[in-house]
Amino acid sequence: MRTWVLALALLSAAVPALPAAADNSAAAIQTADTAVRQARADMLATFGQASLRNGQHRWKEGRGSSPVSRVVLDLSRQLAFAYSDGELIAVSTLSSGDADHLSPLGVFPILEKKRYHRSIKYDNAPMPWMQRINEYGVALHGGNLPGYPASHGCVRLPNAFAAKLFAVTRIGTEVVIGEPDGPPVAKA
Repeated sequence: MRTWVLALALLSAAVPALPAAADNSAAAIQTADTAVRQARADMLATFGQASLRNGQHRWKEGRGSSPVSRVVLDLSRQLAFAYSDGELIAVSTLSSGDADHLSPLGVFPILEKKRYHRSIKYDNAPMPWMQRINEYGVALHGGNLPGYPASHGCVRLPNAFAAKLFAVTRIGTEVVIGEPDGPPVAKA
């Protein structure tokens, strides 16, 4: 009997904890909007700028391999922010879901990571550096950034940034998605 108890204790200690569940409640969306506003202030303090050109990204000097504990996405301004233990270490532009395929708002865990993935829903579209955040297939991944929301709900990142982010996140990393200024301006 003792052997079984010991075996079960060791087995449960070896099994990784499941990621937290996605939360798209009103409270989670408010939390996300607050996180986005703070990330904008952190970007100005850390990098000395409030915006980036489309396709641009920056990593804090010497922090390129630091583990990322939180990703904050600002859909209003189409920006992504990566944090390591509360410190902003990277920022990038992004392209989120278009008006017909909105990206979700709230707080999500990274549920799955694949170096190279193809969309099951959308014509086998390539999704390099895929990090899925919900059960509907919405993910962060490398892709084309036209300078406005253009995806089917996923969050496209510059390929170089997506690859680096993929390397420093893990299953369960928190992804916070807000839109404090309302929806981004779509292509005219």
